[in-house]
Amino acid sequence: MKKESKAVKRRLTSSYFVSIISISLLLFIVGLMGLLILNARNLSEYVKENIGFSIILNEDIREVDIIRIQKNLDATEYVKSTRYITREKAASELEEMLGEDFINFLGYNPLLPTIEVNLYAAYANPDSIQIIENDIGKFSHVEEVYYQKSLVHLVNENIRKISIFLVAFSFLLFLVSVSVINNTIRLSVYAKRFIIKTMQLVGATNSFIRKPFLLRSAVHGLYAALFANILMLGVIYMAQKEFAEFFGFQDIETIGLLFLAIILLGIIINWISTFFAVSRFLRLRPDDLYY
Repeated sequence: MKKESKAVKRRLTSSYFVSIISISLLLFIVGLMGLLILNARNLSEYVKENIGFSIILNEDIREVDIIRIQKNLDATEYVKSTRYITREKAASELEEMLGEDFINFLGYNPLLPTIEVNLYAAYANPDSIQIIENDIGKFSHVEEVYYQKSLVHLVNENIRKISIFLVAFSFLLFLVSVSVINNTIRLSVYAKRFIIKTMQLVGATNSFIRKPFLLRSAVHGLYAALFANILMLGVIYMAQKEFAEFFGFQDIETIGLLFLAIILLGIIINWISTFFAVSRFLRLRPDDLYY
């Protein structure tokens, strides 16, 4: 009898362990999608703020005028950074890109001094850039404002599509995770259907029968969520180490709220799924337990 009792106990422990691991992995995937959504804005801003444009200046412009234009740009609400490139610096960069000395071939430097401008993400869209281009065109000594209009439009359009896809995919993944967790718990409760019916036949009330199942389910949900959060901490550490420029995890409060949401999600989904699973077997007739 003791051996049988130990064997049953081992099977139950193994069943609980598999259930917790399965649920924790699903919560981990949901948490990853949450992290991705939280950092989608950071990634979008990073991409947009690396789309710049060039202000090409007149050949005869004085150094003091260049500094004045640059300071005026830095003082605006839409400019994140500026970089002045002299004719010599532009020639050096182009020579490095081409791999040959084109100045000796031409006999002179045809490049003009420029100011490279990077905008804040909120202004890195075709409509805003068009207005900014018109304003900059009013500056004296500005020859041309150059940027790739098609690239700006393409980046903004792709970011919009990716955002919609990400939200839709996250919602679908959440529904799938809830469904799989629910099925996992139903299978776990199904293995104890005879215990449930026996307790019911000897006079135990439905609430009395549900109570230990619901408590155990809530505890298992907590364990699964904690394990999922530990896995997410590992992902955050690796992402911060390898891709710090793309992913920002400095907002501890937001990350903490996400971890808390995963814990609550694990407990609530487990509790609700167990409640309905146990209730289903409480309604079954004894003969139906064998089907």
